Amino acid sequence: MTFDAKTQTELEAAAFRRLVSHLQKRTDVQNIDLMNLAGFCRNCLSNWMKDVADERSLELSKDDARKIVYGMPYEEWRAKHQTEATPDQKAAFANSPAAKGHA
Repeated sequence: MTFDAKTQTELEAAAFRRLVSHLQKRTDVQNIDLMNLAGFCRNCLSNWMKDVADERSLELSKDDARKIVYGMPYEEWRAKHQTEATPDQKAAFANSPAAKGHA
């Protein structure tokens, strides 16, 4: 099935918003878990959003992009929800393809 470009963009945007909402609710899932399993994390999503804004010459700071994805300032999310990565998580990340491309 094919959609016109506007409808496809609307569907993609709605799916992105749903993914972000899901990740905001699943604070038990750490970014390192996402990186180890999927090769991307909340920070990646916010970086991608900033990249697209930059490509379109739109002003969006890194902090503002993270606030969109995290649903709160990044430092607040870290203080409330981030836990220290376990040695196993760190080892899995170090050996993953994601480790080479993650900033």
